[in-house]
Amino acid sequence: MNQLEQLKQFTTVVADSGDFKQLAQYTPRDATTNPSLILKAVLKPDYAPLLQAAVAANRNQPTDAIVDDVLVRFGLEILKIVPGRVSTEVDARLSFDTAASVARGQRLIAMYEDAGIPRERVLIKLASTWEGIQAACALQHEGIFCNMTLLFSFCQAVACGEAGATLISPFVGRIYDWYKKSAGSAWNEAANTLADDPGVKSVARIYTYYKKFGVETEVMGASFRNIGQIQALAGCDLLTIAPDLMAQLQALDAPLARALDPQAAQAAPIHASSFNEANFRYALNDDAMATEKLAEGIRGFAVDAGKLDAMIEGMK
Repeated sequence: MNQLEQLKQFTTVVADSGDFKQLAQYTPRDATTNPSLILKAVLKPDYAPLLQAAVAANRNQPTDAIVDDVLVRFGLEILKIVPGRVSTEVDARLSFDTAASVARGQRLIAMYEDAGIPRERVLIKLASTWEGIQAACALQHEGIFCNMTLLFSFCQAVACGEAGATLISPFVGRIYDWYKKSAGSAWNEAANTLADDPGVKSVARIYTYYKKFGVETEVMGASFRNIGQIQALAGCDLLTIAPDLMAQLQALDAPLARALDPQAAQAAPIHASSFNEANFRYALNDDAMATEKLAEGIRGFAVDAGKLDAMIEGMK
């Protein structure tokens, strides 16, 4: 049995891609998308008709409505392949606007439901800002499931759990990137690998906390740089993995041990935490890595969302 199949025995494998034609060979349960992945996909000739159809069907609509139609069209194609859920992201430019994020999440769900997809098969992705977390709380109360992205810190994870978010997606690789860049020439790769990788340690801490205190929010490690990070998080509730890394796991037959275990988490000597807006903002500000990566992530997704807007406006 290859390592991808071994991983599926104790972790739900999710495809991290907008390239739905590539997904079937890895048989993931779920799939996630984001503005950057969608932009990358629509630039390929195979997916251009999806974008053209969305523009043609909504020529008199505002650009943001056409973008949402594109996102949902991709989601519908992905849901023909995966048996579980697809994550569709709210525009990153709304990351600090709770009301607008709620409205956009409601619109996306309504579009999926109009296409015959029950809301249980869709996760609305929101940035893990304080405003995004409050939007998730409101949407979850309406039975709209949320996937909290751009999550880099413990305080973000605790607040998402308190808000009742369905899922969080802590970014393993981007945490690793920050610490490696910060260390510069002093970086010791051998001392920061597998369970000692700073991104892996962050997710393991969150997983342990959630299992210790019965937080129902699921943990889905994301943004991997190498398969060692994936192997070190085997046993996490879910892992969202790019197709190239799934292919690498598929090519390995060595035994894969479970690294994270809910029973072991019960014995962890840790205390419960809680965050209101003031101490959340302070804790996030106190974590330079999380502050910088959150801001960088929002900016990056916003740039790609702007590029998609420009493509659509040029086609109207």
